[in-house]
Amino acid sequence: MSVAVIVPAVGESITSGVLSAWHKKDGDHVAVGDLLFTLDTDKVSSEVTALEAGVLKIQVAEGTEIPIGSTVAEIDTAAAAPKKAEGERLKAEVAEKKPETKPVPVAEAPKAAPVPTPSPIAHSPSPAPKAQPEGRVTRRKLTPLRRKIALQLVNAQQTAAILTTFNEVDMSAVMNLRKEVQEGFQAKYGVKLGFMSFFIKAVVEALQVIPQINAQLEGDELIENHYYDIGVAVGTEKGLMVPVLRDCEKLSLAGLEKELVGFAVKAREGKIGLSDLQGGCFTISNGGVYGSLLSTPILNPPQSGILGMHKIQERPVAINGKVEIRPMMYLALSYDHRVVDGKEAVTFLIKIKEALENPVRLFLD
Repeated sequence: MSVAVIVPAVGESITSGVLSAWHKKDGDHVAVGDLLFTLDTDKVSSEVTALEAGVLKIQVAEGTEIPIGSTVAEIDTAAAAPKKAEGERLKAEVAEKKPETKPVPVAEAPKAAPVPTPSPIAHSPSPAPKAQPEGRVTRRKLTPLRRKIALQLVNAQQTAAILTTFNEVDMSAVMNLRKEVQEGFQAKYGVKLGFMSFFIKAVVEALQVIPQINAQLEGDELIENHYYDIGVAVGTEKGLMVPVLRDCEKLSLAGLEKELVGFAVKAREGKIGLSDLQGGCFTISNGGVYGSLLSTPILNPPQSGILGMHKIQERPVAINGKVEIRPMMYLALSYDHRVVDGKEAVTFLIKIKEALENPVRLFLD
């Protein structure tokens, strides 16, 4: 009996995907739960496993775009699981029956024959053929996810009035606090205290003060959100993803760090699901992990604001009339000027700066 391997539904709005990789070969015997193939869509990557045991008969090649619900292979459930190879069985039997070899007495050992003199005309081995130079270009289709990212970025530029305002924050207080409490924090909660949780708490506080940035346009209506689901941009091999941390105003720094660790594991394993990416009222993007000193982040529609974090760099700054070297970070807030006025954007960024330069309050909250 043959059972069809069907592309499962991975989201209401997703109608097709690309079969990016087979994890089993044609003719392989698979067990229930074995990973069969990876499906890339314009939102997420999904791994499809075997629902039946048997021999796999592949019908669709890697790199093919296929509709949801279509058949990509069959599993012959009547085929028996592979047995131990006959060659291995015979080899084991021979090893068991092999007679013991007795050493030859020294006196009876034959003398070695003299080694013949090599011919003066030696034939050197033929030189290996030179590798052909690779092509000057490689052409391949964009993955659905990369196409979606490209479309989103272009649409954001064309449909929103994006403006960016900048500020800088002295990270001394956050760095000192982290160093002071890190050992106890990690022992108590099982996760390290990073920078991102401080930024998320600072963003939530600033959104509560400046609610216009927590709003979005929908047609001719302005929708103001009263929840604080914050997206954190994560770079993966397949492209940029923005998983969303829910109800951040209710989470402690430890709770936020646990959520972030969970998403990091999912991203590495390619298991971020569609539900992880939906919603979100504001986004944080950290280009500093790649060494970016300053950038203008692009909005994540339909949101009205995105905060860009950057590299922490020691710079001379004026402190109480004296020049000191401090670990400084540039902050960038890109916002939709149709929804947010310049005064609100600048005030929002200042609130974040103030919260990060006095982080004890965030920690206690």
